[in-house]
Amino acid sequence: MLTKAASLFLAAAVPNPGRNAPAELTNKVNLVLGIAAWAGTAAGVAGVLVTGAMMAISLKRGESSEHMGRLGMVLGGCVLVSTAGPLIQFVFA
Repeated sequence: MLTKAASLFLAAAVPNPGRNAPAELTNKVNLVLGIAAWAGTAAGVAGVLVTGAMMAISLKRGESSEHMGRLGMVLGGCVLVSTAGPLIQFVFA
């Protein structure tokens, strides 16, 4: 009983700020996030191209390597970059 009253008293003092950020700040943050998303997508495409080229070169030379694991990591990064925005929106909205 006493712990419930104490928790209600302590929880009542928690501030709940509004979500009104200045327009100048949101525009700059959106610009930076857009550039980061573009760079992440470009890095993913470059990673797939480089991994494919390495697979082709090693196949021609007769070498075997861990290219499928590398390709899996690149594709996993691509999925993470492409779903970062919707995941954050789902968690914080």
